Amino acid sequence: MAQTPSIPKGTRDYSPEIMVKRNYIFDTIKNVFRLYGYMPLETPAMENLSTLMGKYGDEGDKLLFKILNSGDFIGNVPESELLEKNSLKLTNKISEKGLRYDLTVPFARFVVQHQNELTFPFKRYQIQPVWRADRPQKGRYREFYQCDADVVGSDSLLHEVELIQIVDEVYQRLNINVRLLVNNRKILAGIAETIGYPEQLTDITVAIDKMDKIGLDNVNAELREKGIREEAINNLQPILNLEGNNHEKLEKLQDILKDSSIGLKGIEELTTIFNYLQDLDIKTEIKLDLTLARGLSYYTGAIFEVKALDVEIGSITGGGRYDDLTGIFGLKNISGVGISFGADRIFDVMTQLDLFPKDNTTTTQILFVNFGSKEERFCLPLLKQLRANGINAEIYPEATKMKKQMTYADKKGIPFVALVGENEMQEGVISLKNMLTGEQTNINLKEVIHRLQV
Repeated sequence: MAQTPSIPKGTRDYSPEIMVKRNYIFDTIKNVFRLYGYMPLETPAMENLSTLMGKYGDEGDKLLFKILNSGDFIGNVPESELLEKNSLKLTNKISEKGLRYDLTVPFARFVVQHQNELTFPFKRYQIQPVWRADRPQKGRYREFYQCDADVVGSDSLLHEVELIQIVDEVYQRLNINVRLLVNNRKILAGIAETIGYPEQLTDITVAIDKMDKIGLDNVNAELREKGIREEAINNLQPILNLEGNNHEKLEKLQDILKDSSIGLKGIEELTTIFNYLQDLDIKTEIKLDLTLARGLSYYTGAIFEVKALDVEIGSITGGGRYDDLTGIFGLKNISGVGISFGADRIFDVMTQLDLFPKDNTTTTQILFVNFGSKEERFCLPLLKQLRANGINAEIYPEATKMKKQMTYADKKGIPFVALVGENEMQEGVISLKNMLTGEQTNINLKEVIHRLQV
């Protein structure tokens, strides 16, 4: 007996019904990106490992999917190295490419490679899958789509304000209740400096970024493991637990970080952003969260993370400012800022909360019942006119039993069925049946078009 086929853990098939809903998400996000002048871009699924490695920190490097070299990839590896069983060393010999981990690093590579062809500031959006060798669990997949918008070639904080507006507009359109968390890596650098450990900024940020997952006690334990003294950990606690609104927190930080120039610069940047937002009628709740660190090491300024308020799930959007990401590819002093929407998690949220529009779950608006070859020939020009008017229409392919054809329409959620038999052909009408109400009326093609276009 043949084994039932399956797919790798952490991946999913998308049926037509699911794809209609996913496309609703993609189209919504694309339309908002376009409102702000972002243009589409695509990059290859695989990149050279030299492009990817070292861009996501040690933890990120471990989650990269490596692709074996073509041909006899192991033939030139000395037997002594095979016997060593050093997987890292061996990987470097047998794998030169990997699946992209995110869309930002490939974007930076693209900008450097095509810098002479681009107009700066360069604004692009990109909606493609990414891959991470993570442990699959609820809301976490090994293959998932990201919907990114980035702009490079400008230091202006107007871009941060613009991205917050994009987040607000997208989630208003999708009807998801969210909270936008904001912080600044310069503030985190100032905190590390103030408690006496500027050289361990990465250790500190990686630990405190896990606050909502493992709790304060475990964060403190991880800091101790990294060699942070108890006095410094104690000094960190009141900073992480600051209370008040955003401006009150920034005022308190102004005093705490008064001796850190980089920390004060971060406060200045966030103050500017919040001041702009006051005049823009943002509906989304925006909260300054000093435990927000964003694990990716390339962020240098403002950082963002979006949480759904009505569903227990991880971050559904994230991003931030990176001052010199293109510098790793030789193009220095090109600042950028971007945001990434996690389409798969957004889909899970909308499915759980039943937020998809009911009239957006089917692609076919009207099905013509098939009564035979003569009727088929009569109906084909009608179908052509309906499609020319933007109406999705199809005809059942065989003149089979009426019950079978109506069941087909019902299972596909097609709202209208057209019955055109000999009488209708003679009278020049279409017998239009509403599948929801059962109402059936004889109307001409022009009236059918008007009804389905409304």
